[in-house]
Amino acid sequence: MSGNLCRCSAYPNIVAAIKDVSSALMKATRAGSHAAAAERQRSLRQGLAGGTNLLDLMKLQIETPVHLIDINRLGLDKIEPTSDGGLRIGAMVRNADLAADARVRKDYAVLSRALLAGASGQLRNRATTGGNLLQRTRCYYFYDTSKPCNKRQPGAGCAAIQGYNRLHAVVGTSEQCIATHPSDMAVAMRVLDARVETVSPSGGRRVIPIVDFHRLPGTTPNVETSLTPGEMITAVTLPAPVGGRHVYRKVRDRASYALRWCRSQRSSTRQTAVSAPRAWRSVGWRTSPGALKPPRPRWSARPPATRHGAARPTACSPVRAASASTTSRSRCCGARCARRRPKPLPAERPTPGDTSSWK
Repeated sequence: MSGNLCRCSAYPNIVAAIKDVSSALMKATRAGSHAAAAERQRSLRQGLAGGTNLLDLMKLQIETPVHLIDINRLGLDKIEPTSDGGLRIGAMVRNADLAADARVRKDYAVLSRALLAGASGQLRNRATTGGNLLQRTRCYYFYDTSKPCNKRQPGAGCAAIQGYNRLHAVVGTSEQCIATHPSDMAVAMRVLDARVETVSPSGGRRVIPIVDFHRLPGTTPNVETSLTPGEMITAVTLPAPVGGRHVYRKVRDRASYALRWCRSQRSSTRQTAVSAPRAWRSVGWRTSPGALKPPRPRWSARPPATRHGAARPTACSPVRAASASTTSRSRCCGARCARRRPKPLPAERPTPGDTSSWK
């Protein structure tokens, strides 16, 4: 490990954990078996990918795994086309690489925009697709070990309910927890109806729809996903692209990437009378990405557009027409207006040397 890392209280524990699993790491990666890696992950407690969230939690003694296993060399860092015209994104694909991929930018622009709206460039260079889905909440009380938190210690209580909760959830909550999931990418995956591929320690594989992957807090807020113990994400698959315009809106305090008030995404097409799927999260924040998805509205047909893309009205309003410029057939409301303003009468024009109007 680099000698430039901070010497916090958890630093010796991190170094010792990595040294303890060095031999097991080489065996798992050389075998190239995802099932073996999942079994090793279960026995060694925690898998390490980018580490952008896990190492922070270890420094604060929130996560205290006995051992770590590096899973970066399992060959899960590829973006490949699928037989149905979609994309298969490996669990180890870096967020920066995914956002910059030409196919993602062209066919899944909402995903690229969501990734670029989250974190910083340095974090996106390290964070992975699987880790992004599994990151923990940014609730202040979850990170403060002196405060009760049902996510950190089941049954301890939720300090955020009676505490400072301006940026906490207003939907998708329970009496046990009002914390939220911080992932921008998860919302984009929801609007695209992605599927999460996993492998269990026994070698069994399954595909989980993204809408069922994250769980609402309920009475067990410490259980955040549908993964079983030892189960590992191997890839995320996207269906064939739907085309159209993808929009991502993120309302937040200044330029904060970790905390926001509301986020919504929409993808629509240029065809008339189309349906536009939307996904909302964090209406003041929210807990589970995609837990609230409004019904798809039906849009009415758009009027024909001009060559510049703006709709040309058939007639101008009387107010706008009356205030049109004096030039003949001037433009009004985007259309040519035939109404002309009458020229002033000769008597209204001041004559040279006339000072009567000065009074």
